[in-house]
Amino acid sequence: MSRLKALKALDKIIGIPLMALLPRAGGCVIVPEKIKRALFIRPGGIGDLVLLLPAVRALAESLPGVDIDLLCEGRNAGVAKMSGDISGVFLYDNGPELLRCLRSGYDAVIDTEQWHRLSAAAAFFTGAPVRIGYATNNRKKLFTHPVPYSHDEYEVYSFFHLIEPLTGAAHSFDPDKPFLDVPEVIPERLSSELRNQRAGMVAIFPGATVRERRWGARKFGMAAKELENTGYKVVILGSAADKKDAEDIRKYSPGSADLTGKTTLEETARVLKACKALVTADSGLMHVAFAVGTPTVSLFGSGIEKKWAPPGKNHIVINKGLDCSPCTRYGYTPRCPRNVECLEAISPEEVLDALDGILTPA
Repeated sequence: MSRLKALKALDKIIGIPLMALLPRAGGCVIVPEKIKRALFIRPGGIGDLVLLLPAVRALAESLPGVDIDLLCEGRNAGVAKMSGDISGVFLYDNGPELLRCLRSGYDAVIDTEQWHRLSAAAAFFTGAPVRIGYATNNRKKLFTHPVPYSHDEYEVYSFFHLIEPLTGAAHSFDPDKPFLDVPEVIPERLSSELRNQRAGMVAIFPGATVRERRWGARKFGMAAKELENTGYKVVILGSAADKKDAEDIRKYSPGSADLTGKTTLEETARVLKACKALVTADSGLMHVAFAVGTPTVSLFGSGIEKKWAPPGKNHIVINKGLDCSPCTRYGYTPRCPRNVECLEAISPEEVLDALDGILTPA
């Protein structure tokens, strides 16, 4: 069983009865005038934490001098290292670090998890006088400030709502302005693999932890072949788990650079910053590309476009809008009985046409 599945199972086994045992938060809690220490709790993947960064920045700017820590999982901790607004990072899936975090003493804790209950319990056990989180189920009883959650709102704005009790103001951001600062310099050790480019680099991320978000190596390969023929250097990104897809893509596009399993998250962000575009399904790297200012062509089906698709003028979403789509809710995607028709219906030609609209200067 994967660590993610284990955490979800643990939440179901322990989280539900824990909600019944823990006392309800008292009402009418006044936010102190001076918040010295705040903690964000962000379990989940890379994309969730990337989209939280504008709220972290807004809190830091609204409360000068506040010390902001983060409790997250090991799989998304790399994002925090690229943020200049986060002081300390504790791992949610590391017992000793979790206990150390709970004992650290905070004036306010913001739980950004959308559904599962264990993070709400973690917020409770910090003993913070102000605890903020989404009122999506009985987890809301543990928060002094429960906040409504909507699937019809881009996630950055949902995260903004969580800091409003502390800042006393609504917040916004410019979707056409990068909010993750990384150098636009390819790491030296990767430079030899990214040579021989005439028109620039286009990144491809073929991976997805959920089967219902996989477009398939064959279609990515067909698109990569046309890009290579046009003069672009195709860069295949991903973890070691995406190595087989990368090998299959390179059968169509032998000149592609396979960086799967070879880069840290920060190095991946730097490569994306240097690319002219990213082609991907609904994924964490899609959000990284958006954050560093790289245009995207994203393929949506099971995921909620309104909630997760990058906004802004340089981002194109391809979504067939089938009657069964979207089917994902609160991170859970049911097994597809239609052989992922929502993505299967998207052709490489459609992706290339969308890319042409981004890559061709107006």
